[in-house]
Amino acid sequence: MCGITGIFDTRGQRPIAHAVLQRMNDAQHHRGPDEGSLHIEPGLGFGHRRLSIIDVATGQQPLFNEDRSVVIVFNGEIYNFQELMPELQALGHVFKTRSDTECIVHAWEAWGEDCVKRLRGMFAFALWDRNRQTLFMARDRLGVKPFFYALLDDGMLAFGSELKSVLVHGGLRREVDPLAIEEYFALGYVAEPRTIFKQAKKLAPGHMLTWRRGQREPEQREYWDVDFSLGSTIGVGEACEELRRRLAESVKLRMISEVPLGAFLSGGVDSSAVVATMAGLSASPVRTCSIAFDDPQFNESQFAQIVAERYRTDHHVETVKSDDFDLIDTLAHLYDEPYADSSAIPTYRVCQLARQRVTVALSGDGGDETFGGYRRYRMHLMEERMRASLPYGLRRPLFGTLGRLYPKADWAPRVFRAKTTFEGLARTSVEAYFHSVGILRGPMRALLFSDALKRQLGGYDARAVFDHHAAKARTDDPLALIQYLDLKTYLVGDINTKVDRASMAHSLEVREPLMDHPLVEWLATLPSNLKVRGNEGKFLLKKAMEPQLSQDILYRPKMGFAVPLARWFRGPLKQRVRESVLGERLLSTGWFNEGYLRHLVEAHQNGSRDYSAPLWTLLMFEAFLRQGIEGRVMPAAARPTAAAAAAVPA
Repeated sequence: MCGITGIFDTRGQRPIAHAVLQRMNDAQHHRGPDEGSLHIEPGLGFGHRRLSIIDVATGQQPLFNEDRSVVIVFNGEIYNFQELMPELQALGHVFKTRSDTECIVHAWEAWGEDCVKRLRGMFAFALWDRNRQTLFMARDRLGVKPFFYALLDDGMLAFGSELKSVLVHGGLRREVDPLAIEEYFALGYVAEPRTIFKQAKKLAPGHMLTWRRGQREPEQREYWDVDFSLGSTIGVGEACEELRRRLAESVKLRMISEVPLGAFLSGGVDSSAVVATMAGLSASPVRTCSIAFDDPQFNESQFAQIVAERYRTDHHVETVKSDDFDLIDTLAHLYDEPYADSSAIPTYRVCQLARQRVTVALSGDGGDETFGGYRRYRMHLMEERMRASLPYGLRRPLFGTLGRLYPKADWAPRVFRAKTTFEGLARTSVEAYFHSVGILRGPMRALLFSDALKRQLGGYDARAVFDHHAAKARTDDPLALIQYLDLKTYLVGDINTKVDRASMAHSLEVREPLMDHPLVEWLATLPSNLKVRGNEGKFLLKKAMEPQLSQDILYRPKMGFAVPLARWFRGPLKQRVRESVLGERLLSTGWFNEGYLRHLVEAHQNGSRDYSAPLWTLLMFEAFLRQGIEGRVMPAAARPTAAAAAAVPA
């Protein structure tokens, strides 16, 4: 696992400043503390920070082909490199290392842009072919590894594994994109390919970017997508056997390492399935680690202990105080742009714990998306059955009116909280799912944003992100559609972002067997009733693991990796919330309605409403402003009017 960075002159062969490239590379030292190297030639500079995992002795980067006409910087792991090496050698390529990195170089020489279709793993890389005068960049299919880039005003292209590498170049205009603000407050992250800054982009998962010197624009192409065909007629028993075989293959590939390797073990189904599989493949005890919380409401370490004892793992637990909120500024620095998933706190801690004992850890990330595990999936399917009973032309006006008239009753028993259900029934499937995953939903964002920001948005709604992907989904199956949307949005923008930054902050490599793309492709052929059956999510995974995991692990209610935000904001963080949300930093941007900010704080702290999620989102945005662009925020068109500032919800 590594950090990559670079500068490319799209207009010619101007000299690359060594000091600038060094500064960009040093900004990512945490991603690769073992080694750091640069390569500079006319019009091109590559930088690399190395965390040595495979071919520790000879796998240094930037890495070249035989005649040094092709050079690469690469972040990630190619799990099938041992299969590719003999095939490439048979084609006449000579290997000087035993590294997966060199496989990419020779694969490029053999197959050109199609080389990415042969790679199985998590990766982001940039490759320069001097003979073809071509810069080629690619990102893995599910966006496990990040890739940021920006075309600067002088025609230089700057890129890096993290946005901070591009920022320290000095040529990026730190102009905040108002559309990114809308996406952040809707989703809790800025969705690919956008970043918080107008000039910078993320390379989307499953995409490649080719820039031939002298071209005005690069060629961007999608090389992979998942097809939810759902056409398999396989029975449950056969599907369980096939899943166990595929999971074992995926885990085995990810256990290749020359450094200490272990696994996260939360006690949930996904991580427990990975650990059980690892134990069956390992001659020695698997190293496992988990976080315990001193608040029983958030603590599931006893379930991790059950799995650890069954498989006699070398298990290590560390208890985290429930008031572990000192990481706010640290997280803002790690993520470089606003990021509002509060589970980043325990994720950071479990990575910190794991790195004390291993350099590589396997995780259960991706299981909810691929196997159908989220509670919201079951709720969406229930609503879909109700939506199917009436045509949209009748549903929208009928339930839209009921949703507007019915009072919001968060305080009441669930049976009386019909407002959200009515609102959901008035929407299309994509609208409803977007609404269900939103942090600040449409009406709240309308109250939060100032008139000035609304003018800058020009009517843009973050739902456009979901509409874009839904149009490509090629399925009308209710579950498959929202799984596809999550694979393109939440998994990439939230889960993978969280784990990459938290792990690399501690120079820890995290590998993801449940995101193995052949496994994901196979699961997409299975009918949806093998994923969600009745009120049971992850049906197939749980059935397949019944011989290896107890009922207590497989069929207990999902807990999640949560922190007690509501209590923090009424207790130890009460003053900080007031200072951050109502302070001059947010108001000076001109983007927010002061009256609504005050309503959020007052209503939460007096106990009348639970606004913990919106307040955390605002807290992290304020921390981003302070960490990322303090004193350099682009001025807004105007401060909110007195009338807008006075607006609060009824």
